Amino acid sequence: MGIVRRKLSKSFNAFFESEKAGGILLIVCTVISLLITNSPIGKQYLTFWHLGIGGLSLELWVNDALMAIFFLLIGLELKRELYNGELSNFKTALLPIFAAIGGIALPASIHFALNQGTPTQPGIGIPMATDIAFALGVLALLGSRVPASLKIFLTALAVMDDLGAIIVIAVFYTAKLSTAYLFGAIIVFGILVLLSKAKVNKLVPYLLGGILMWFLMLKSGVHATIAGVLLGFAIPFSAKEDDEESLSYKMEHFLHKPVAFIILPIFALANTGIVIDSESLKTLTHSNEIGIMSGLVIGKPLGITLLSFIAVSVGICKLPLDLNWKHIFGAGILGGIGFTMSIFITNLAFAGNVVEINGSKMAILLASLTAGTIGFLWLKLLGAPNESDDDMETMDFDMTEV
Repeated sequence: MGIVRRKLSKSFNAFFESEKAGGILLIVCTVISLLITNSPIGKQYLTFWHLGIGGLSLELWVNDALMAIFFLLIGLELKRELYNGELSNFKTALLPIFAAIGGIALPASIHFALNQGTPTQPGIGIPMATDIAFALGVLALLGSRVPASLKIFLTALAVMDDLGAIIVIAVFYTAKLSTAYLFGAIIVFGILVLLSKAKVNKLVPYLLGGILMWFLMLKSGVHATIAGVLLGFAIPFSAKEDDEESLSYKMEHFLHKPVAFIILPIFALANTGIVIDSESLKTLTHSNEIGIMSGLVIGKPLGITLLSFIAVSVGICKLPLDLNWKHIFGAGILGGIGFTMSIFITNLAFAGNVVEINGSKMAILLASLTAGTIGFLWLKLLGAPNESDDDMETMDFDMTEV
């Protein structure tokens, strides 16, 4: 019995390529931001992002408004995965679901153990997240050295990880809650769902409803970007794979490049302005920063691998034919690349606390760099597809195409 090759859909390939290129651009923008911040014009650069426009700073417009479009794309990707992606088949979905749960729970537990009862306890959500763009960007550098199933597994894992982060943001990082505004946002979402059920395939009503829902969410105290995810789920979707007439399909493909090449790079420029000096480096020895770094670098691969192993061992799910535990552990290491979502949660967890935000971001960057480097080397050396039946053992698997 030879290796079973996974066929990658047109949607998945487009998504993978945009994430790959976007990850490279994110690295460039992060380096630029760090260099400018630590240059003679660093103070002016940081002041620029705090300029007030329409009642919000420029940084908040990026984090609350532009990032809502990023979350809209996440919502569309989640819906695609649930309808006809890796998460559409219950049997194939179980492995990345268990992996994601392990990759969320163990890092959070590590941070909580180090920060319980302290002012930095709210940082518990920071090491939970995985950055899809960076993780897939590293995986893309390996090309055919890793099996296609690993790309699909890591994507499904990261998508479920994002869903977990979204839930954490909505439940635990909500400011003073206004039930009236929240109820209004829910009503708007309900109307958009009804339009979708009625097969209204025009974009304008959804965009107008999405803007209104964003405003109501902003006023409600629940983070406004959640409106983007809800809008993604409300937009009509065709269960037929790669249906180019589907409004969801059109939106997802239209947003890939703006999100990868405009929104996330701007987010990086606005949020990675970190002053690096002897005083700031000392914060890396604090419990919050240690919790973030150990959660991402140690907790992620262990949590992902251990819960996946338990699920497979008890017969709940099985490994794809061309994967082994070295692949799963390698994916777990790459899961420790937090970056975008981790920085996003940092801003919510320590709003107004510049010292903690700066220290947390330094920890995230260092942990993400470490996880990306180790993950790349691990998979380059040990990530080749299985070459024989001996490697496959009893790993027969439903090879549903993605």
